[in-house]
Amino acid sequence: MEKAISCCALLLALLFPLSAAASPASSHYLFVWAMEASHPHVADTAMTPADIAARRDRLGLGKDFLAVFDVGPGASFGKLVAMLPVGEAVMAHHTNYAEPANDVLYANDWLGNLTYVFDLRDPAHPRLLRKFGSVGAFGYPHSFVYLPDGNTLATFQYSGGFNHAAGGLVEFDPQGNAMRTSSAAAPGHPNIRPYSMAVDEKLDRVVTGSGDMMGAQHSDVAQVWRLSDLKLIKTMPLPSQPDWFYDTAADSSEPRLLADGKTVVVPTFNCGLFLVRNLASDHPTLQHVYDFGYRLCEVPLVAGDFLVEAAQSGHAIVSLDMRDPEHPREVSRILLPPDEYPHWLALEPGGDRLVITGYGALDTKVRFATIDHQTGKLTLDPATIDMTRDWPDGWHGSAMPHGAVFGNP
Repeated sequence: MEKAISCCALLLALLFPLSAAASPASSHYLFVWAMEASHPHVADTAMTPADIAARRDRLGLGKDFLAVFDVGPGASFGKLVAMLPVGEAVMAHHTNYAEPANDVLYANDWLGNLTYVFDLRDPAHPRLLRKFGSVGAFGYPHSFVYLPDGNTLATFQYSGGFNHAAGGLVEFDPQGNAMRTSSAAAPGHPNIRPYSMAVDEKLDRVVTGSGDMMGAQHSDVAQVWRLSDLKLIKTMPLPSQPDWFYDTAADSSEPRLLADGKTVVVPTFNCGLFLVRNLASDHPTLQHVYDFGYRLCEVPLVAGDFLVEAAQSGHAIVSLDMRDPEHPREVSRILLPPDEYPHWLALEPGGDRLVITGYGALDTKVRFATIDHQTGKLTLDPATIDMTRDWPDGWHGSAMPHGAVFGNP
């Protein structure tokens, strides 16, 4: 009997480290890109450079800043670790969708046409590395993706001035130098405005959405580029659904690469979902595969076999099983309070937590949820981070979060 017990103990001792090693390490920090705002809930539709002074006054804006919060387990959850104010706030907007492997984060103030680049290698002491505005004729960057070679690819909405013409792609080296640029302009499509992107390294492709931040016009296309030289391969019209009451093909938004590393889907702001067919060819097309049922959808993310979408108009977060991309299937949905409108989602690297920011009551709050990677089930976490507080730079009151990413474990 003692020998049997000893053998069992030895077996457990050998297996336990393997189990522990298989468990994903949780992120200790959350990086939140935000702006100080005395009147965060004031309705403000100012969306042109001419409106900047009025916007700053109506919202009572102070500085853009990067905040670092402790989100590790225990009583310190939600504690502010660091705050780094930068320029005068106009519209703190998107960051990278995850902390890059080199710990260098891009964060833009969209209407201010300024992008700030942060060094996060010491999370408790973030540093501003540089900032930039337009790059040549391209201005108003929106989204940033870290590339496998250490460069960063960015979508720029405009060229030749504010909402003047289609922007394009700009690739930066690790030092911030623009390595190459490529225009999104395409004959017959004057309203192209590059919004966000999915990078498919296996197929040497980039897929970009097209939607104007100020909502001045619709473009109703997505575009495919070659990653290696940023050559524009195809501008693909989003096929409309003439027998449907509501057009889900209005403005492509945030393309995402699925878990197989070769399939890209393109959501739209009107909550349609399209599958890119023949992506590796010179003649890719789009196939409509799903309607989320809401009429305003925002930032999605991919968590294993699941696509998770922020359905802003429905106060909802929706999880789709994407193992059969032609036939997505909803597996879970969580509803936020009716005064919360989710916009931004980001996934904990190697973990199961989601961070949520948005509008309405989410103007000054950061929420969390979890996803079961086996089933796609979503669970809303009761924990929140309140962005109304006394800030270390002397600002007393509210701040409006937007881009938010978990730190690398």
